[in-house]
Amino acid sequence: MTRRRPILLAALTLTTTAALTLSACGNDDKSTEGKDMSTAGETDSEPSKSSTGSPSSADAVGRPQVELPADLRLIFESAATGDPVKDAVLADNAERMRAVDAAIAGTDPEGKALGFYNTGKALDAAVSWVGRFEEANATVTGQVRYFDRKVTLEGKSSAVLTFCADESQGFSKDKETGKVAKTPVTKDSYVRYNTRLDRNADGVWQTSQIISTRGAARCRPA
Repeated sequence: MTRRRPILLAALTLTTTAALTLSACGNDDKSTEGKDMSTAGETDSEPSKSSTGSPSSADAVGRPQVELPADLRLIFESAATGDPVKDAVLADNAERMRAVDAAIAGTDPEGKALGFYNTGKALDAAVSWVGRFEEANATVTGQVRYFDRKVTLEGKSSAVLTFCADESQGFSKDKETGKVAKTPVTKDSYVRYNTRLDRNADGVWQTSQIISTRGAARCRPA
């Protein structure tokens, strides 16, 4: 089994941002809408059901248990495609998104799940994003819905996954005061993700690249 080193989030020293959005932990690029993460040109549960428990936390790979605080709910739509490989990609991506919020919320303070489900540039982006919340002494609360999740397989060990996030009911919260920074719903409450996942030697689909496009037209309500 491949050994994974825990990420010591407390050791990070990063610049605090004035305002923190909930889950844009990729490269936020307004020009990427319509692009994909395919290999061409690259060098480097049920629908609408909340994924509040790790679906495969006890399998032979030794997946870390990902737990979220009671005031945070992540919903992943289109969780079953009928293709076992695509379903595995979707499941590991869901755990990846949950792992980021678990690290932010402090339910995974060493970031073990973060390092389990991320690699390469995506890992760097995730650690940096969690570090921003650490510096701001903030956490996350509310609800985020992930939808329009589409998987394209590229051979036996690579996949491209695009999906949308509805963050209109998700907010940052001050850890010390508990004050929730509620913001109005705008086009920027909706995010388009374009990700690449690679299957490692243990069979885990790790996110290796991620681009987020905040305010993407195809993710906003009609």
